[in-house]
Amino acid sequence: MPRCGRLRSFIREYNESRRNDRISFLLPFFVLSIEIILLYHAITIIEGYVIVLTSLLLTLSIIEITLVSREAHKRYQQINFDRILTIRLDDFITKTRIKNVKIIVEDFIEQYPEYKKHRSQIYRTSCQILETHKEEATGKNINEKLEPFVKRRKKKTVDELLTLFLKRYPKYKKNRDIIYERICVLKNEK
Repeated sequence: MPRCGRLRSFIREYNESRRNDRISFLLPFFVLSIEIILLYHAITIIEGYVIVLTSLLLTLSIIEITLVSREAHKRYQQINFDRILTIRLDDFITKTRIKNVKIIVEDFIEQYPEYKKHRSQIYRTSCQILETHKEEATGKNINEKLEPFVKRRKKKTVDELLTLFLKRYPKYKKNRDIIYERICVLKNEK
């Protein structure tokens, strides 16, 4: 069903766009409707210079709507591109288990040559994904060590447990907030 394909994709892009983009897109249509009304009245009273000026404003509004829709389309394409790149890179990193960003970028471009022009974006996204994986692994390690630690010390307060845990595992001092929240959750489960 190829009919109205562009209109459907435009409506989908409009619905998925940010609130500011939607609002900025509505204003030109509002102005366009006012200019159509003014043009209609100018034609009914047959005022030549008003017709010409209103037609000029109407043309400018149509150009503005076209430019705003193109900008929204470009932003939508970029967001879609980023989303797809992130998913592909995350799957690639998970599958290959490579931790070196340079090797990840080279191997990823070798597997997906269509991303060759986007090397710097692949690099940045790879760094973010590796950082996220590292944080998830750290959180998992904390949970594995924290649960038995809290179970053995049932009568201690949350602050005492936090202090004791950080003395025992000093490498997790940067994750003090996460540990505190997890201890609170474990204490409330009992």
